[in-house]
Amino acid sequence: MCGIVGIVGRTPVAPLIVDALKRLEYRGYDSAGVATIEKGRLDRRRAEGKLVNLERRIGEEPLDGLIGIGHTRWATHGVPNETNAHPHFSKDVAIVHNGIIENFAELRAGLLADGYEFTSQTDTEVVAHMVSREMDRGADPEQAAFRTLQQLEGAFALAIMFRGDDDLIIGARNGPPLAVGHGDGEMFLGSDAIALAPFTNAITYLEDGDWAVVRRNELKIHDMTGAEVQRKRQQSIGTSFLVDKGNYRHFMEKEIYEQPEVISHTLAHYLDFTTGAAKQIEMPFDFAKIDRLAISACGTAYLAGLVGKYWFERLARLPVDIDIASEFRYREMPLSKESAALFISQSGETADTLASLRYCKQEGLPIASIVNVRESTIARESNGVFPTLAGPEIGVASTKAFTCQLSVLASLAVKAAADRGKVTPQEQAGLIRQLSEAPKYANQVLKLSDQIEKLARELAHVKHMLYLGRDTNFPLAMEGALKLKEISYIHAEGYAAGELKHGPIALIDETMPVVVIAPHDRIFEKTVSNMQEVAARGGKIILITDRKGAEQATVQTLETIVVPDVPEIITPIVYALPVQMLAYYTAVFMGTDVDQPRNLAKSVTVE
Repeated sequence: MCGIVGIVGRTPVAPLIVDALKRLEYRGYDSAGVATIEKGRLDRRRAEGKLVNLERRIGEEPLDGLIGIGHTRWATHGVPNETNAHPHFSKDVAIVHNGIIENFAELRAGLLADGYEFTSQTDTEVVAHMVSREMDRGADPEQAAFRTLQQLEGAFALAIMFRGDDDLIIGARNGPPLAVGHGDGEMFLGSDAIALAPFTNAITYLEDGDWAVVRRNELKIHDMTGAEVQRKRQQSIGTSFLVDKGNYRHFMEKEIYEQPEVISHTLAHYLDFTTGAAKQIEMPFDFAKIDRLAISACGTAYLAGLVGKYWFERLARLPVDIDIASEFRYREMPLSKESAALFISQSGETADTLASLRYCKQEGLPIASIVNVRESTIARESNGVFPTLAGPEIGVASTKAFTCQLSVLASLAVKAAADRGKVTPQEQAGLIRQLSEAPKYANQVLKLSDQIEKLARELAHVKHMLYLGRDTNFPLAMEGALKLKEISYIHAEGYAAGELKHGPIALIDETMPVVVIAPHDRIFEKTVSNMQEVAARGGKIILITDRKGAEQATVQTLETIVVPDVPEIITPIVYALPVQMLAYYTAVFMGTDVDQPRNLAKSVTVE
């Protein structure tokens, strides 16, 4: 979602804020802006589009203040243009905002009645005017901010600056993340640790309902009653990562090629390849004592969880209920006290997933989470955390985080199978040995890039595609379609192959490419029959299979992508790479913004 940066510094802060905002570009945005205070006066520069446009504006009209706030905006209320870009002003107040003020219409009506004039279409400007109104009524800046916060409904993170005070930023959090960075005679605010990494690794994370008074040499945090509260100051790992494309054209390409390494790191965190046993890790529940597992997530993380359902149920005989988090949070699912809940989120800040977690927590279930950011809200509110070791994922379309989530789920499924007595020690060792080979096979798949890139050149001209798969390859088919939609804007759908004749077959003609994910397994012949149905209607088949599958497929294909023969348990991990590469190269040929596709945000921190 939107990115926030604030600095109370010792040197001109505008260039530093822009640099920090660049580290938040992965969240997605459509405009940007910076405001500073110089000689007691508020000033700002804003621009539609990418940060390069804002940099150009600041180069032409410099901002020299030692205190400032900056923002990358992903439009919710109002079209993406300079007028609606943040920061927003109201008399003595400058403000940036991430989230949605749900009662903004009611608040706006009251402000209009009091004579306040609006220049934008945003809900954010309402907050700026509300703070100004409280100051007009005699409140000091801290009182004005507090009184305003008490009237807001919705999810928000805010940073507020005040004309005439170059030693004060007030930050507030109710939903979207916000962190305070500690420096030497300077302080920082940011949406995450990555933004603040160039400045400090000493971080205090605000909790929901917190508002912070940030000065160069002082931090005070209050809750929504106004009481001062203490929050832990901790060392952030954000500075250990360099967010750089290196020699790759896009972050997404780099992250695809990082997968053999990060899959290896993740598996090794959970499995002992030497002894052939799951490592002893801190668990919030005992797999042997629970009767069901509830999994919830959004987008790609949900599809990883769907693959995990197959693994848990097949290997550990553990029933799994899985829901899209935006549905789970509202359908009031009955939960058993003998169950456990597992939540999956790359960022650890996904609003719907967090809300679902809190529902399960209220129901008394033990909570575990699979996250890529160990300092995130979901991680902090879980009883146990299973980290993916993917490192920062900058491309909006998830690649390495997905395969690392699969790696964690496969590792946990093997552990659950052992804990529940469903596999012998020898069988567990065999599964772990098979998992240990995933990085090797992933590296081999990357060598298919020339073939996939050539195919993608042809696919760049189509309007629609279907993806088919069975068993764990059904969620992978949905993931392949999602990737293609996200970054190429080609309409694509993923289906269970057995569902083809129940509707989607009506779409098949000579213009419809159909990607079939079909390793040679126990249900390969069933999938072949689905391919024959496609071929009979002139569909263009792109078959992703292994050597034996390629030999035994009895239909003509537009292209057959042959991946290594791999054990069944690692099929989803290894086969994820060619569907990612197919989407990536297609988008490259179409000339889309691969890393920051239109209308999408990396971290969805509001509903």
